[in-house]
Amino acid sequence: MPSIKPPGLPPSSITPEHVWLARRQWMRQMGVGALALGAGSIMPALAASPTDARTPLVATPNPSYQLMRAPTAEQDVISYNNFYEFGTGKSDPADYAGAMVLRPWTVSVEGEVGKPQVFDIDDLLKLAPLEERVYRMRCVEAWSMVIPWTGYSLSALLKKVDPTSRARYVSFVTAEQPENMRGLSSRILDWPYVEALRIDEAMHPLTMLVFGVYGKALPGQNGAPMRVAIPWKYGFKSGKSIVRIVLSEKMPETSWNKVAPSEYGFYGNVNPTVPHPRWSQATERRIGDGFFAPRVDTLMFNGYADEVSSLYQGMDLKRWY
Repeated sequence: MPSIKPPGLPPSSITPEHVWLARRQWMRQMGVGALALGAGSIMPALAASPTDARTPLVATPNPSYQLMRAPTAEQDVISYNNFYEFGTGKSDPADYAGAMVLRPWTVSVEGEVGKPQVFDIDDLLKLAPLEERVYRMRCVEAWSMVIPWTGYSLSALLKKVDPTSRARYVSFVTAEQPENMRGLSSRILDWPYVEALRIDEAMHPLTMLVFGVYGKALPGQNGAPMRVAIPWKYGFKSGKSIVRIVLSEKMPETSWNKVAPSEYGFYGNVNPTVPHPRWSQATERRIGDGFFAPRVDTLMFNGYADEVSSLYQGMDLKRWY
């Protein structure tokens, strides 16, 4: 696919170059060590610690997905999150997600598939080569980050289960651990959390099954042990801590669309021309710049229009928002 056109970023949102390059060099050394010792036995151990979700996760940087600017500071990425299963405050996920049990963990892929399967998370880690991709990600509340995810295209998993000709949508269901997810006691949403894509969106190479961030396994607040990332959509579309993936013929109900359809459309594409009922989406604030930093223009499809606009040819994007 063509290289992604990188949107501009202000200097204050950029990790210092010496820090970024030092981490990348360390990751390369880790990769060499794994090969010397036998990658087949070492990589799963690094990726799948049941007690520490921040263990190193060896991956190869994919130049097709690297933005020119370095990512948002790691501390911002892991401390400012939306994950209502742990509370509605931006710091709640970082404060409370450590209680989540990450092993054992299985993911069921079912519905309109010829080969339904239940995958162990460690088998999913080995399903396809892990690569690092730097994506621009945007939350609906008009802020954005640049994040280095580790994983591979979701299509690699979907091809393993042989979708039927009736498979038109793909749903992602988040785990429920009432004893560990304090937010489940609220009725903000109808739990479990469900998100979904059209199958051509799910099969697009940009749509990523994510296991790590910043060269380490995902922390709970970012969706451990597995989530999806769809960089041309708002953050609410990127299901976290996934336990079920369901392919269906009919468009499924999704959590935010179900509770507030006038605010959260099924598609959730970043579109600066369609305002949220309570705020404009024409501009955004970059996390790390500070609250009083100048806002910048929001880009159509979050800057990925060249790659994904053909998916919506002929659609009224104000109706299918």
